[in-house]
Amino acid sequence: MAAVATANVDKLKSEVAALSQISDNEKNGFINLVSRYVSGGEAEHVEWSKIQTPTDEVVVPYDGLAPTPDDPAEIKTLLDKLVVLKLNGGLGTTMGCTGPKSVIEVRNGLTFLDLIVIQIETLNNKYGSSVPLLLMNSFNTHDDTQKIVEKYTKSNVQIHTFNQSQYPRLVVEDFSPLPSKGQTGKDGWYPPGHGDVFPSLKNSGKLDLLLSQGKEYVFVANSDNLGAVVDLKILNHLIHKKNEYCMEVTPKTLADVKGGTLISYEGRVQLLEIAQVPDAHVNEFKSIEKFKIFNTNNLWVNLNAIKRLVEADALKMEIIPNPKEVDGVKVLQLETAAGAAIRFFNHAIGINVPRSRFLPVKATSDLLLVQSDLYTLEDGFVIRNKARTNPANPTIELGPEFKKVGNFLSRFKSIPSILELDSLKVSGDVWFGAGVVLKGKVTITAKSGVKLEIPDNAVLENKDINGPEDL
Repeated sequence: MAAVATANVDKLKSEVAALSQISDNEKNGFINLVSRYVSGGEAEHVEWSKIQTPTDEVVVPYDGLAPTPDDPAEIKTLLDKLVVLKLNGGLGTTMGCTGPKSVIEVRNGLTFLDLIVIQIETLNNKYGSSVPLLLMNSFNTHDDTQKIVEKYTKSNVQIHTFNQSQYPRLVVEDFSPLPSKGQTGKDGWYPPGHGDVFPSLKNSGKLDLLLSQGKEYVFVANSDNLGAVVDLKILNHLIHKKNEYCMEVTPKTLADVKGGTLISYEGRVQLLEIAQVPDAHVNEFKSIEKFKIFNTNNLWVNLNAIKRLVEADALKMEIIPNPKEVDGVKVLQLETAAGAAIRFFNHAIGINVPRSRFLPVKATSDLLLVQSDLYTLEDGFVIRNKARTNPANPTIELGPEFKKVGNFLSRFKSIPSILELDSLKVSGDVWFGAGVVLKGKVTITAKSGVKLEIPDNAVLENKDINGPEDL
């Protein structure tokens, strides 16, 4: 097998060398990834008996962190060591939008990106600091993002953009790059997951630039996580304790059973993903008794450590094989995740943060939450309404008619009040009037071919509605 694999990689190497669309760094990175994959670098099963629950030294409780310094000058000193990086490679296609997902309007006509810029600008204005914003784009979002960031030129935030790597999709049948088969458009390529953030920071020249400006830490987060705001307590802790890497984790609910968790394994802290769990233990992994926390993908990483590890080619994260089909051709995308890098850094920790730091918008059901009276907007921060007593958010299931943002918005004359809602399930051709209030458990089902309109100012409490007669 090894001989066959080596021959394959050699053939692939010469085919990739002929691809003019990508840089030498990208070619080398891709060949290294494939070589690791064929020699068994994909996520290997862990030895279950060796897994230990991390102690409070390794996964630090947020409430145990020292308070933020009172002196604004000290806070400025902390902030001047910080860079904020948002992962901006994703498109809004699943929500029916064209262009980068970060330009979807979240609230009050402001997009994800608007809110991020306002938040950092608020910090910089308040403390006289100069926290820059980095956007890691993919080739899918680069051109659009370049145009979009022009509108922030007058803001008090320096914005840097750079591209993550562009790798060729691998044709499964003969192990050749899809672009060399004549698929020269975007479909021939893929961005190799957010684990690529570390080499791409270095290859783009941004890492050395930031280090020369005295920056020490990068706070990496998904651009669609509205809870991922700069936290001075965390930054202060990492600088004082000299932790090279910190992953924010938060207690699991039954909605998060698939998320990766932190474990202590052979003396190191590491991320355990569902792909690495032996079949016999998958249910145990999903339980919230043994594995109580999951990865929010809010990561804080020391820039000098990134430079050291990238230059030593030491970041060999588990490879996630992602099979796809392009025009009937079976292809493979090899990807890595930034969270899996935790085991390569010194003094790496998790911090068990409040759930408020994890507020991702993956679907229009999440948009309903953040546009409702459950949240308010202050200085770009989406803040939960204290009037809601239940710590958990309502569960919301909207049918396919609501999947696209445009359709979702047209079906609500105004976003209903959901302060006292426990769960909402909507299916079929349902339209909401203005000023609707939803409480308790509400299910609304329009029969096939029937348009069901919820009248203005209707109050629905613990109702199961199957037609106008139930209103």
